Amino acid sequence: MANYTPEQWNSKKQELMVACFDGFAELGLHGTGIRTLAKHCGYTTSMIYTYFKDLDDLIIQSTEYCMSKVEDDFMAKAPTDIEDLWRFINEIPYWTAEKHGKKYRLMYQVYTHPKYIEHGRKFFAGVDKRYTEYAKGLEPKLGIPYEKLTPMIFILIRACVHYALFEDEFYLKSQIAVLKEALELFVMKYNPKYKPNINS
Repeated sequence: MANYTPEQWNSKKQELMVACFDGFAELGLHGTGIRTLAKHCGYTTSMIYTYFKDLDDLIIQSTEYCMSKVEDDFMAKAPTDIEDLWRFINEIPYWTAEKHGKKYRLMYQVYTHPKYIEHGRKFFAGVDKRYTEYAKGLEPKLGIPYEKLTPMIFILIRACVHYALFEDEFYLKSQIAVLKEALELFVMKYNPKYKPNINS
């Protein structure tokens, strides 16, 4: 490893975090040790210990890194304008469940565990900041102040995650319906000439 450049070192560590997080998602968090995980992912235990001091360190770092990448995926699908907003809201819960459902289930196992709950608080404090910045980026596209968009984003995300965890259509549809109505009111208030079509 001494011959690795810092970029190569970080790239390999990121590769390990993704593979191990996916491994935990497949095998389950509880009862899965380094040896089992390494074998499942096609690595040696010494390779994992090169980058992480122990199993807890691996769980903490891989969860934070991989769930931040899930956020990036979500934000990359941002609506381009008001017309695109309704399509985004209709599609994103099902996309989230299909692509990231296992990751969300694992994340909640990790961050609700007494050993890791402080790391969960820190992670979600970062989520608050990141999605506030995301809302600021959406403000000029949608014409709605970011202070109004930020809580709407959190409502959408909670609905998406709940659906990814439990496939609860009733909860999802009721949340999405209320979210659309609230956004329609904001659209009409801040873009009075626009006539939204929330059923599109």
